[in-house]
Amino acid sequence: MRILLANPRGFCAGVDRAIEIVERAIELFGAPIYVRHEVVHNKSVVDRLRALGAVFVQELDEVPDSGTVIFSAHGVSTAVQVEAERRGLQVFDATCPLVTKVHMEVARFAREAREVILIGHEGHPEVEGTMGRFDASGGGRIVLVQSVEDVAALQISMPERLAFVTQTTLSVDDTAAIVEALRARFPAMQAPRHEDICYATQNRQDAVKQLLGECDVLIVVGSQSSSNSNRLRELADRAGIPGHLVDGAAGLNRAWFAHARVVGVTAGASAPETLVREVIEQLRSWGGELPQELQGREEHVVFALPRALRPREAGALRSD
Repeated sequence: MRILLANPRGFCAGVDRAIEIVERAIELFGAPIYVRHEVVHNKSVVDRLRALGAVFVQELDEVPDSGTVIFSAHGVSTAVQVEAERRGLQVFDATCPLVTKVHMEVARFAREAREVILIGHEGHPEVEGTMGRFDASGGGRIVLVQSVEDVAALQISMPERLAFVTQTTLSVDDTAAIVEALRARFPAMQAPRHEDICYATQNRQDAVKQLLGECDVLIVVGSQSSSNSNRLRELADRAGIPGHLVDGAAGLNRAWFAHARVVGVTAGASAPETLVREVIEQLRSWGGELPQELQGREEHVVFALPRALRPREAGALRSD
């Protein structure tokens, strides 16, 4: 049984940054450090950070006065930001800079009093945060669209002042179909200045499409709560190939590979490489060969930490 590894896979720059923000805050200020929502959607990562001293909460009222809180990589609404400032909490913002870009687009469209369509998944923290960045006091509004079917039911009062943005972790193909349907109804709709679906989501989906041309079974390492991991597994459905989303090696079922000649393995952008290695070791114990890594797009993106958590500034902060 051959094992093929998608490339790229696993952690993206935004996830690396978010995890390091939590680790550095604990190192500098000591536990507990409060984190609003899961800093990234991966059980293994969250469990490890919890063991270091991170306390994950749903809302700010669970953070004690004078506490330190970190906003997750998915971003927060303006109301959450304002509440943290009102309470005088020390805040470190781990929002992915590519999500922040969408927030800035939404804020600009609100200032222009536009109607804005957000393409995304209801209930996802990124969607909640992005919708909460729209200030409707200027006369505009923001609405959520999840599918092509939603487009037909849209009631838009200002089609000449319509714009759209998207969640950063969507299916590239599904989003393209929704945008096409929107443009058919609203030809004057304004697009973001730059693509909202992030480079890591695009690259990992492209890598899986390449993988699916060669494998019989696809394994995606990632948590059920991870949007980008679910989108990777759905690509297997489209290709007519069995695809399985697992948190790690313990989630594998040997029966999935009974007739497999080639197994493809990838990981969502919030899944650590250690879990991929454990999956490979399990597959090898069931007869898998040494893994072969496919050629893929190289990624060199790095996002800076907040100034107060960078080594030089943090050293000065501790000396005070």
